[in-house]
Amino acid sequence: MKTEFPENRPSLFRNWVSFVGVLIGIGALFSFLLLFTLDAISKFSNPYVSLLTYLAVPAVLITGIALAFFGAWLERRRRAKGTGPASLQIDLNSPRDRRVLITFISGSVVFLLLTAIGSYNAFNFTESVTFCGETCHKVMEPEKVTHDHGPHARVACVECHVGKGVSWFVKSKISGSYQLYSVAFKKYPTPIPTPIKNLRPARDTCEECHWPQSFVGNLDRTFNYFQSDATNSPYSIRLLLKIGGSDPRHGPVGGIHWHNLPGNKVEYIATDNARQKIPWVRVTDAQGKVTVFKTKNFTNDIAQAELRTMDCMDCHTRPAHRYLSPEKAINQAMALNKIDPAIPWIKTNAMFILTRTYKTAVEAKASIATALAAKYPNDERIKATTTTLQEIYADNFFPEMKANWSSYPDNVGHMIFPGCFRCHDGLHKTPDLSQTIKANDCNACHTILAQGAGDELNQLAPAGQKFKHPGGDYDGGCTDCHNGGP
Repeated sequence: MKTEFPENRPSLFRNWVSFVGVLIGIGALFSFLLLFTLDAISKFSNPYVSLLTYLAVPAVLITGIALAFFGAWLERRRRAKGTGPASLQIDLNSPRDRRVLITFISGSVVFLLLTAIGSYNAFNFTESVTFCGETCHKVMEPEKVTHDHGPHARVACVECHVGKGVSWFVKSKISGSYQLYSVAFKKYPTPIPTPIKNLRPARDTCEECHWPQSFVGNLDRTFNYFQSDATNSPYSIRLLLKIGGSDPRHGPVGGIHWHNLPGNKVEYIATDNARQKIPWVRVTDAQGKVTVFKTKNFTNDIAQAELRTMDCMDCHTRPAHRYLSPEKAINQAMALNKIDPAIPWIKTNAMFILTRTYKTAVEAKASIATALAAKYPNDERIKATTTTLQEIYADNFFPEMKANWSSYPDNVGHMIFPGCFRCHDGLHKTPDLSQTIKANDCNACHTILAQGAGDELNQLAPAGQKFKHPGGDYDGGCTDCHNGGP
């Protein structure tokens, strides 16, 4: 016989399962509002905070709602069997009911408190370099390691890769969603390409800290090298880098940063994705004079080409993720005596060992030790050398991701990659051939004070001196021979 219930019977949601679902939903809604507020008032937008706010938390909210309806469904089935409505009543005169009520309220408060703390900590964690480099992006390990060893180690990823503003806020959401998909389904390329086209202008990011008016004077730098001969002959160059500036109160206006000073505008066309081949340049100076330079064979219609205005990132292509080349890393280690320069042929052998093909970092570490031990048996100095080379490899080579110095052009200077010589090669001329972009003029950007070894470094030439190539004169470009490896 079907049992009849009064018309004012309790709601189907009046059961413990539905109550738990409602509590979870309230906690999720609380987290959403908190994260939304934090994201809105944050100095920098983070696409992964949005994934947490608009994907993860809503998923929990939906789970809570689903649980509430599931409880109602169970209650409906129970009533259909004729057992009557569930008993969910609190009698404050009953000690047992009072204990249940106090426990439930206390548990709810603790749950909401933990939800708030967890949401806030989750927000902060997604803002961290650790999250970007390790948790979500194991594939970004090369970028994380090089960032930690670079000059911007204390700058958070989002400050450069996202920055301020609504439009870039939206772009970062779209980019972050695709990156999440790529990582989840292993759709990412190796090595990870530099996001040249996706980076916002340097004036919006770099110049938050480095503004043109702060570029002042010259920098005194000494570069230490060791030649690839049996004795690892040292050769050093001390020079002044003409950084220049734009504030005449603090020094001469001009220098290397002339290209990016207020009033000057340099535009160019690159014919490759890495922007290493630049056949056309247009310069507008502070007086408004426009001059076009191009290479002999460039006849393209510029209206069909992508025209880019030069900024910091066109030279400082690896400001926060620098992979040291084997040559630079070994020269540095030898100058610091981490590798003993007295070991015969150590530079040549070390460069060869570092640049061999290894499938994994574990294999590389073991192979470096084996190769050095075979080359220099019973030499106690090799222990320190082995440790140093293993550290160099771990910090700059990532075989699983196919990432190393050769994967990413670094255009500061012109030693390994063309850099300055992409334009300053003597081949860029005005259409009437009357002007040429300066080339082979070392003193335009730096003044060589001293060069050589031993006492030669004490013979300073304040007015500058001509570069003397070790082993004899050479009039070509550095990259004709130097590639960073053997």
